[in-house]
Amino acid sequence: MFFDLVSRNSKRNRKENSLFFSSLLIAIIAFYLILSLSNQDVMRFLVTMESDAVNRLLSMIPLFYGVTLFILFFLVYFASKYQLESRKHEFGMYLMMGMRRYKLFLLLFAEDIRNSITALVIGLPIGIATSELISLVTAKLVGLGIVGHTFSLSFKAVIWTVFGFLLIKLVAFLILSGKIAHQEIGALLTPVPAGNKKQLPSVCYAFSLMIGIVLLCVAYILAIRGMSWSSIGIMAITFICGLAGTLLIFFGLRTFMEIIATKFENNHRLHTFTFRQLQEEVIQKSNTMAISSLLILAALCCFGCGVAIAIHYSGTEQHTIDYTFDTDVNSTDIQTLLNENDLNGLFDTVFEMKVGHIKTEDDNYQNVYSMDSVMNSINQLPDSDDKDILLNNLGYEDYPHLISISGYNKLLSLAGLPEMELKENEAVVYMDSGFTTTSRMAILNRIIDTEPVVQINEENFHLTGSIQSTNLVVDRSITLSFALIVSDDVFEQLTQGDYTIYQNAVLSKTQTDGKSLLTAVSDTNVLLNEAGINYESYLQNIGRQLFYVVAASYITIYLAIVFLIIANTVIGIQFLTQQQRTRGRYQTLIRIGSSYHSICYSAKKQINWYFGIPVLIAAISSMFGIRALFSGLLSSSYTSADLKSMMGISCAMILLLCVVEFVYMMVVKKSSDKYLLSLMTLEREE
Repeated sequence: MFFDLVSRNSKRNRKENSLFFSSLLIAIIAFYLILSLSNQDVMRFLVTMESDAVNRLLSMIPLFYGVTLFILFFLVYFASKYQLESRKHEFGMYLMMGMRRYKLFLLLFAEDIRNSITALVIGLPIGIATSELISLVTAKLVGLGIVGHTFSLSFKAVIWTVFGFLLIKLVAFLILSGKIAHQEIGALLTPVPAGNKKQLPSVCYAFSLMIGIVLLCVAYILAIRGMSWSSIGIMAITFICGLAGTLLIFFGLRTFMEIIATKFENNHRLHTFTFRQLQEEVIQKSNTMAISSLLILAALCCFGCGVAIAIHYSGTEQHTIDYTFDTDVNSTDIQTLLNENDLNGLFDTVFEMKVGHIKTEDDNYQNVYSMDSVMNSINQLPDSDDKDILLNNLGYEDYPHLISISGYNKLLSLAGLPEMELKENEAVVYMDSGFTTTSRMAILNRIIDTEPVVQINEENFHLTGSIQSTNLVVDRSITLSFALIVSDDVFEQLTQGDYTIYQNAVLSKTQTDGKSLLTAVSDTNVLLNEAGINYESYLQNIGRQLFYVVAASYITIYLAIVFLIIANTVIGIQFLTQQQRTRGRYQTLIRIGSSYHSICYSAKKQINWYFGIPVLIAAISSMFGIRALFSGLLSSSYTSADLKSMMGISCAMILLLCVVEFVYMMVVKKSSDKYLLSLMTLEREE
């Protein structure tokens, strides 16, 4: 009998509180995803390439876990409080019928354990499957394909997920059940009246609304212009203005609700009732709505910014060559070493990239290069930040690197770009993309179109063509802020035969057929290591890309999920709780002839506004918040086109989360309809 009652109550609670149960499932999935991060294929690969960065990232996981436990405890506490308070009359009847208080405690404990185990049984398999899927998607995102993926189950992540979830559930249950079990029977049987809060004059709410809008605009301006990142003090001012502005706006929404309720007529006869209900709820729970909006804002910013950065990083690195061997003019040719170790079939193409400095007879290297004509052309441009940066940076370029054109042309050919032809008195500018922006390159290209004269070791050369930026080697072991590409004869003459040779190589088709790039390069690394040949491989670029993708996507999406479930569960439960406390008003509407359809329409409209206002304010603020994060987190090399593209991705992510918000609203509406249906059969009040 006892266990049958536990089973029936557990099933009923899950059905009637589907919003809370779904939130618990999402929390379990999020727990497992973050705790199993170190056990995934991509992270095991990254440890071999970016071990320091990965270890620092993984060392933060316990911190995220602890903070999440702390936050989710309050979610579980308030949600469980709503569940228990809605059943107080039921508990009072159990005691009236002779059930002992300790048995009531055991009943509630058994129900909680049963629901917790059910959530874990459903949530953990979904979390494991999601973890595997994300691992594959992350690898695909950076162009690795399916990387010999093997199923991985982190028992440590499972244990800590179960422990953390049961811990917060148990602590919340003990606190709440103790309060319920010690209440008198009369208190349990008596409905809790709707709360009341002293109202201020309307002018106070209107003034609060205006001040809140002003403070929020100040926060937007400081964030968008990047001023917030200039110092801790300004960052604190931005944060305080944003927080205070949001709180004041929600506090002042009473005026807005009153105007809608009284000034705007509507054909629906419960129009005024609907907005009076909302007005009262805004007055009593304005801080809750504001905090929920801020949590949704944090979720939107984390998700939008994180995914945009991850997708951007997945396409930033160039892939032209697979290996680079660092040698000099006196070293053994790499092709000879490969032949000696029976590895001559590893590469389809091996070519030299020669890079050196200008040499002088008297070893005086000051001012061996001069480009006064270019600097004069820049000086004549209208004032701008790009102009100032170019004058500053190019002012130090009096001893540039030189690049031999034959090797660079081979690089262009492999990249599918047109090769260059240079006369002996011509040179092409090379600038690594990490040291400039598209707008600055455009300025220089316009000047170079005039073929300005520069002096190299007191000889005149014409700059021609367009600025080149294709990576010289596979990794960032050499990044040139400014260099000159010259003909082979001029290169030998100016460097006097003293230069560095980077031998680049591209894997053969036999080495890559039927394999992903990761597998092919990894297998080749093993062969080169056995032969004792030093190399740099494209895995360095892959490792860096993948780390940024994982760090940006995993952590930010995890935080977004946590913030989102907390915000939506809190605001949904607050509405349903208020609806129960004002049940007398709905019963009065039923007595005076209001139909079930009309009452449900009113409740749904309240839910639309109650959810819509926090989400709308959060969505608007998130556009400024994400732009501010880009200003602070990204380097100045990102162009306006890059930022525009990333903002487009962020907007798409915001729309996606708004769809999630709509789903939450539908769940709350369904719960509201069920509750209102239970009120349609009027009971006689003694």
